[in-house]
Amino acid sequence: MEELKVLSPTAILGYGFPEQSFKEGMRRHPDVIACDAGSTDPGPYYLGAGYSFTDNNAVKRDLSIMIPAALEEGIPLMIGTAGGCGARPHVELTVDIIREIAREQHLHFKMAVIDAEFEKDFIKEELRKGNVTPLGPAPELTEESVDECIHIVGQMGEEPYMKALEMGAQVILAGRSYDPCEFSALAISKGFPKALAIHMGKILECAAITALPGSGSDCMLGTLRKDSFVVEPLNPERKCTTLSVAAHSLYEKSNPYELPGPGGAIDLHKTTFTQLSDSQVEVRGTEFVPTEDYYVKLEGVRRVGYRTISPAATHDPVMISQIDEVIRGVRSRVEDNFNMKDRRDIWLDFKVYGKKGVMHMFPETPESSSDELLIIIEAVAPTQEEANTLCSFARSTMLHYGYEGRISTAGNLAFPFSPSDCRMGEVFEFNVYHLLRVADPCEPFPIHLLEL
Repeated sequence: MEELKVLSPTAILGYGFPEQSFKEGMRRHPDVIACDAGSTDPGPYYLGAGYSFTDNNAVKRDLSIMIPAALEEGIPLMIGTAGGCGARPHVELTVDIIREIAREQHLHFKMAVIDAEFEKDFIKEELRKGNVTPLGPAPELTEESVDECIHIVGQMGEEPYMKALEMGAQVILAGRSYDPCEFSALAISKGFPKALAIHMGKILECAAITALPGSGSDCMLGTLRKDSFVVEPLNPERKCTTLSVAAHSLYEKSNPYELPGPGGAIDLHKTTFTQLSDSQVEVRGTEFVPTEDYYVKLEGVRRVGYRTISPAATHDPVMISQIDEVIRGVRSRVEDNFNMKDRRDIWLDFKVYGKKGVMHMFPETPESSSDELLIIIEAVAPTQEEANTLCSFARSTMLHYGYEGRISTAGNLAFPFSPSDCRMGEVFEFNVYHLLRVADPCEPFPIHLLEL
C-alpha cells in the first residue's frame, strides 16, 4: 500500500459528529474507522464505579452509524478504551450496546473483544518479581495497595489490535488502550513507519479538536504515506493549520518533544509541519525510539469514602473580603464539634469559585477577586451518613457565621438548589499509576471472538 486512510469520527465515542462530515469521510474510502472511547480525564470515579462518563444512548447513536458504514465498506472498525475506562464492566456495557445494534439493524459480523483488566493476584506476583515500577511521582506499589483496588487496567499497545485483525475481526472492541493505537494498528501491520502511524494517531484520537475552530464532536481524516502523513477536517467550516496541528502534537505531554507509550516513545525533534492547502497539513520527520523493555501503564483505584456537597453563593462584599477567615472559622467549628483533628478518614473542603476556585491546589497562584463567590462545601467520610452530617453542619455554620462588619443576620449564603445538600456517593482515588514490564505485549490482553 502506498497510502492508508484513517477516519476518526469523534474525539470520544458518544460525543457525536455531523452525519454530513462522516459521509464525506466515507466518500474518501478510508481503510479503517477508529475511535477512542475513554480517558482518565474525568477522574477515578468511573473506573471505580464501573460506569461510563458518556451516555449510553449517545454511544449507541454513534455506533449505529459507524458499524454499518464499516461493514458496507469492508473495512475494520476499532474502538479503544471501551466504556470510558476500559475495565470489564465498561467493555461489557459496550458489547451489550453493539448487540442491540446488530439485532435492530440485522447485521452479521465477527467482533474481537480485548480484555484489559488485570487480576490482583497477577499484579502482586509481578510486583514480587520486580516487574512493577512507579510512574512519575507515584510511590512504590505495595501488595496492600493492590488489595485495596476495585479495578486495575493496563494500557495496551497496538499489538493486540494487530492480532485481532489477523484473527479476521471486522469490529475490534478493546479495553484500556494507549490512545493512538487503535488508529495506528492497521498501518503498522501493513508496514508503515511506526513513528508516523503513532503520531498521526495521536492527532486523530481527538478528531477535530485539532482543527480551527476546534470541536470534539466532528470528523477528521488522516492519510499516511511511507514518509509523511496529512491530516484534514471533513467539515468545510474547519481548517487545519501548521499551528493547530503542531500545538496538538504538544497536547497532554510533559515533554514537548517526546510522547512515551508501550514499547517506546515518538520523538518530535526532527518533525516538520507544512501547510498543503487551507485545510490540510503535512507532517514529516517524526521518529520512534524503542525502550529496552516493553512496559504498559497500570491504572487502579481504591474507594476512600462517600461525598456530600453543598453549593452556596455570596454577594456580600464584607464577607467576600474576609472569606479566608470565615472558612477557617467554620472549619475549626466543625472539627471541634466532631473531634476531627486526629482523623485521617475525613475530608472537609471549601472550593471558592471567583477566588482561585480552579487554581486552589496551587498556593503560589496570584490572588483574584470578584463581586460574588460560589462556594462548594465538600465533605468526604467513611459512610454516606457521616458525610451528610459533616456537610450539613458546615453549611449551617457558614450560613449563620458571624464576622466583623456583618449587616445581615438572616443568612450569609444564597443556595441555588433545594435541597441544598447533594449526596454524591462513592469517592475513589488512583492508587495504582505504575508501569508493568511484560515479555509479550499480547499475552496480558486476551482476545475473545464473537459472532454477532
